[in-house]
Amino acid sequence: MNHNCGQKGGRFGRHHHGRFAYHAHEMFGKGFRRVPANIEESDENYIIHLFAPALEKEFLKVITKDDVLSISYTPNEEQEATQKFSRREYSNGAFERAFALNGKVLTENISAKYVDGILKITLPKNPETNVPAKDIAVN
Repeated sequence: MNHNCGQKGGRFGRHHHGRFAYHAHEMFGKGFRRVPANIEESDENYIIHLFAPALEKEFLKVITKDDVLSISYTPNEEQEATQKFSRREYSNGAFERAFALNGKVLTENISAKYVDGILKITLPKNPETNVPAKDIAVN
């Protein structure tokens, strides 16, 4: 199956999305990257699984500030500049994700591990703010 639908038109071509497809590529095509995340919840923790394959973990940064967890990746620009490709279909470009913690996490006990292309961040729940939902009867 041929997925080449013209320059800057993406998989479905420029006509599928009208004029926006061209402009979206111009605005977001290069350098814009949103890495997908799954958030798991257990009784004791929230666990973020961030799908980010083929990264160098020394360029990953995980910080908390003002009750927000920020995850970013800035690749080694020197290495990127020296590489010459005859074809390049993917890039391990920079990205940033942010998650509001809303006081529900013990920030001093957060841990992170990068294995097999998945960044796993364990966020221990704050027992004082993680109160179970309560059903309220409507009369």
